[in-house]
Amino acid sequence: MVPGLLAATRADGATWVIKGRGFGHGVGMSQYGAYGFALKGRGYKGILRHYYRGTRIGKTRRTQMIRVLLEIDPGDVYFRHARRACGRTLNPSRLYRARHAGRRILLLNARGRKLKGCGQMLRTDSRGDIRVGTHGAFRGALEVVRTESDPGSLNAINALNVNNYVQGVVPGEMPSSWPMQALRTQAVAARTYALTTKVGGNGFDLYADTRSQVYGGLDIETARTNRAVRSTRNQVVRYRGQMAQTFYFSTSGGRTESGFLGGPDVPYLRSVRDPYDFHSPLHTWTLRYSGAEMNLRLAAYVRGRLRRIRIVKRGDSPRIDRAVLVGSRGRSSIRGDTLQFALDAYDRWMSFRLRR
Repeated sequence: MVPGLLAATRADGATWVIKGRGFGHGVGMSQYGAYGFALKGRGYKGILRHYYRGTRIGKTRRTQMIRVLLEIDPGDVYFRHARRACGRTLNPSRLYRARHAGRRILLLNARGRKLKGCGQMLRTDSRGDIRVGTHGAFRGALEVVRTESDPGSLNAINALNVNNYVQGVVPGEMPSSWPMQALRTQAVAARTYALTTKVGGNGFDLYADTRSQVYGGLDIETARTNRAVRSTRNQVVRYRGQMAQTFYFSTSGGRTESGFLGGPDVPYLRSVRDPYDFHSPLHTWTLRYSGAEMNLRLAAYVRGRLRRIRIVKRGDSPRIDRAVLVGSRGRSSIRGDTLQFALDAYDRWMSFRLRR
C-alpha cells in the first residue's frame, strides 16, 4: 500500500483509529514544553529564545494601555466602585448603570434615574478596581460604547495598562502552581502578544477569551502569578528591533510548527524540537470513530462514502497541511486544519488507520 493511503472496501462498518499528538495550533511556544524546561532549570529568557528563534528580550519604552471587551450587553451595563464617570463624582459603594440612548450613552443611578449624558462614551475613574455586572472585579477603568454590529447593544470594555492586564491573563493561561520560570515565560509571551495582536473592535483591542487570551481580571489573580508579572515588568520579545507576535498554545506533541497553514513565513516562528512536552496529558492521544461517524463528520467534504484518506503534504512538525479524501464518487482535497475541526481532533498532527 502507498504510504499514507488507507483502503477499505466496506468503510461504513469499520472503525477509524486516529493517532495524534499535541493540542492547539502548534505555532510558537508550547506551555507544557515551557513547564518542562522550567523543571529542568532553564530560565524564562532561554525558554523564550528557544521557541521564538533569533529573538531577544527587551523592554517597552513606556507602559502601554490595553482595552479588553468584557461583554456585549443588549441592556444596561451595571458597575460599582467608580469614583467618577462622565465628569460627575460618584459614590464608590453604590451601583450605577450605563444605558444606550440613540447615539449617546447615559449615566444612570441604580433605580434608572438619569444623572448625566456622556456623549459617545462613558468612562469611569476608580482607585483600585471596578466591578462590572456579574463579570467580577477589574483593574483600571470601565469604558462603555455602542456596539457597531448591533446598534442597540453596548460594549463593556476594561481599559488598563498592559502589566495589570497580564496579571489577569497568566493565571487564566497557566496553573499558578507551575515553576516560577514558566510563569515568567508566560507573562512575557502574554504581554508581547497583547501588544502585537489587535482585533480591531469598536473601542477594544482584544477579547477576554481564547479568541485573544483568557483574561479574568482581579478575581483570578494569585500572589505567585503577580510576582511573575512584576518581575518581568514591561519586558517583551523582540526580533530585529520590533516586537515579535508571540503565539503560544498548550501542547506540541514533541515539535512545534513553522508558522500557520497558508500564512506568511515568519522567521522567528520556526519548527523546533520540544523535548519536555511529554508532561502534557495530550502529548499523544487516540480517537476512534465508526465508518458512519466519519462519513457524518466529513459529509461536507467527501464525495460519496469515505473509503480512504491520503495525506499528501505535511508541515515540519509534521502536522497535516493537505489531505485527499477518496470517496465512492471521487476524490476531494481538504486542508489539514479543516480536517482537524471536522473530526474534532486536538491538533492536525494525525495519522489514520482503518480497522475492518
